Amino acid sequence: MAGIALSHDRLIAEINATELVDGKAAFWWLGQLSFVVKVGPTVIYLDPYLAENPARRTPPLLRPEEVTNAWLCTGSHDHGDHIDPESLPGIAAASPDCKFVVPNPHVERVIGLGCDPESVIGLRPEETAVVAGVKVTAVKARHETFDETDLGFPHLGYVLEADDVCFYHAGDTLVYEGLLTTLSQYDLDAMFLPINGRDATRFRAGCLGNMTYQEAVDLAGDVQPQLVVPAHYDMFANNSADPEAFADYLDARYPGLPCWIGPPGEKVIFGGPWSQNDRPA
Repeated sequence: MAGIALSHDRLIAEINATELVDGKAAFWWLGQLSFVVKVGPTVIYLDPYLAENPARRTPPLLRPEEVTNAWLCTGSHDHGDHIDPESLPGIAAASPDCKFVVPNPHVERVIGLGCDPESVIGLRPEETAVVAGVKVTAVKARHETFDETDLGFPHLGYVLEADDVCFYHAGDTLVYEGLLTTLSQYDLDAMFLPINGRDATRFRAGCLGNMTYQEAVDLAGDVQPQLVVPAHYDMFANNSADPEAFADYLDARYPGLPCWIGPPGEKVIFGGPWSQNDRPA
């Protein structure tokens, strides 16, 4: 099935049918920095970006109304490809028990999109929430700048822990002083990192940047997760990067550290030591 996109209903069926033991999880990349992760019976949507957009180079693999299996949905910051105003209300309607974890400054924004106020959880850095057996810890993110307000930081990443699996979803961020110290507290099974970088042209156009692929490699090399997953390189022509350059630099700098680069919609099992042999046939 590698390299072959599943139909929408087959993708949902595959997620629902996937059974996992303690210490193992599965993820499906949806493009950009959007992932579905399943840990035990719990299905988590990380920054789901499902909106139709003619500028997309990776088409939506799901429609919001098809997401009937969400227990937890995170949004890292209020940009449309991370807190998607089309996806969140559809997911809330299709999965009425889903909880939405977002940076504290964006709680009212997400409620205004149509999510039940009781379903929206706002976090500040280092705060935690436990949802459907998943412990979510907020990690400060620097999307060019921190932009802290009285309500907290508007850009976050998250460390998620459940069933002896621990992983980090960076959101949009640069590497900053203190990030390595924070992440080194965890025995991470996976890191999901943006690699699209930044430059003057994008900054002048209002396109805020992220770590470069070299910076992402070096962060992963210092943290040493079981698996590193580059993302946020595929969606828009003016804000992309080459994942093979990431993989080549990773192999040169940290040859024992595995990474996954593959097509959207491929199921990947992770948790504990990982190798290419774990990929589906």
